[in-house]
Amino acid sequence: MAIPTSIHNLLSGKVVEWARIEFKTTWDPEASLKTICAFANDLDNWGGGYVVIGVNEKDGIPLRPLVGVPLDKVDAWQKNIFEKCKLISPDYTPIIGIEEYENKTFIVI
Repeated sequence: MAIPTSIHNLLSGKVVEWARIEFKTTWDPEASLKTICAFANDLDNWGGGYVVIGVNEKDGIPLRPLVGVPLDKVDAWQKNIFEKCKLISPDYTPIIGIEEYENKTFIVI
């Protein structure tokens, strides 16, 4: 299933990390699941949010050059994301997009 926005909009540098976007360099279940839970709960009714994996950031702005996710990690990380989200109560099934931007691969949850 595709994400409801473009990877270009998320990584163009025009969108600053804020309450609806979280940039992560790598998949770290403990840190990322907290964000996923917060976006799933969506207490402010903002329509959830995005976790973009494969991006270094400083002060909420993606740093260049973009890192991306190593191709040999994409499938394993995606599988692990689904497995870890099953631990959320009630079960949560995230929308995950494997996106290409500037010849790099990113995982967007």
